[in-house]
Amino acid sequence: MKENFLKYQAQTTPHPLGLEIKNAKGSYIYSVQEKAYLDFIAGVSACSLGHCHPAVVKAIQEQAAQYLHVMVYGEFAQEPAVAYSQLLAEKLPEIPNAKTYLVNSGTEAIEGALKLARRATGRQEIIAAKSAYHGNTMGSLSLMDYEERQAPFRPLIPNINHISFNQFTDLEKITSKTAAVVLETIQGGAGFILPKDNYLETVKKRCQEVGALLILDEIQPGFGRTGSLFAFQQYNCVPDILVIGKGMAGGMPAGAFVASAELMNLLSNNPAMGHITTFGGNPVIAAAALATLKEVNQGDWMQKTLEKEKHFRDQLQHPLIKEIRGKGLMLALILPSEEITNQLILKAKEKGLLLFWLLFEKKAVRITPPLTISEEEITEGCAIICQILTEIQNNFDC
Repeated sequence: MKENFLKYQAQTTPHPLGLEIKNAKGSYIYSVQEKAYLDFIAGVSACSLGHCHPAVVKAIQEQAAQYLHVMVYGEFAQEPAVAYSQLLAEKLPEIPNAKTYLVNSGTEAIEGALKLARRATGRQEIIAAKSAYHGNTMGSLSLMDYEERQAPFRPLIPNINHISFNQFTDLEKITSKTAAVVLETIQGGAGFILPKDNYLETVKKRCQEVGALLILDEIQPGFGRTGSLFAFQQYNCVPDILVIGKGMAGGMPAGAFVASAELMNLLSNNPAMGHITTFGGNPVIAAAALATLKEVNQGDWMQKTLEKEKHFRDQLQHPLIKEIRGKGLMLALILPSEEITNQLILKAKEKGLLLFWLLFEKKAVRITPPLTISEEEITEGCAIICQILTEIQNNFDC
């Protein structure tokens, strides 16, 4: 299978991990060689309830037996999508009369949010943060300040300017020419950077002063990963447009952007069909999203993320771990060098533990397990990490 994977599927890197998957359950992935891997990645924060959670699987099976795709988004009323949007609105009292536009991925949701901001303000300038990551479609790519990734694909969308995350003096760049400021509530690819000193609240005030909209990207921290349904709920800052994805549908491909009815209704006229998607709101995906949202809210998974964070921090005591960034189950180990990071991730795979890299911070190791991970599994995985780091340290000492 690996040979055909390399031969017939387009690759994203010259050397993919190439794990041959047979099945997955809970916090574990199993290879065709019958080896179990404890998963500290969760599909890059996507499998919020672990692999094949019974409630999600049941919802998918029941909906698949009723009907699959029947019409492009927005024309027919379909129970899973309607029920999901209603429940999400109930869980987002901060956004008045919240309406949800369902799409297929986080990056597509960013594209829709950018269009809505320009449509609402009549302005062109978009301000994003340095070292931000919002996806890889042309609009999302345009928000980056990473020339190495942008250069091969230019020309990109114009009128994009940048500020430094947590840098207050940069907020003067937000002016009456700005349509929107796009920020990750917690910067992901940069190394799981938390907002400091009421930064997001100050950004929102600046946007209100000049008539710009604030778009918050919760694609990674959303759906309970940081101890609340969305991370912005902890920072006294309500976005004008909320962008979600990844953990939204328990491992199924989904994304959405959410805004007040006043804003969202602008996409239905001048022009009509201001944003269009064929498969957005797909009933099977929406059923999975609804089951995930219900489970995250009915269980105590969100409340326990902070307890599990503490357990990770208690267990991950090692001289080579210089810092643990992030919050809840969105954590990044900062190691002394890129070389040590690479060794840890690759050696952990050999020992049955799945870790992963971050996009920009090369010394970081991603730890984003399912919310459903147990303390025993955390202990097991952390022991492997510390064992490997000790082996690396001893080799360097020699």
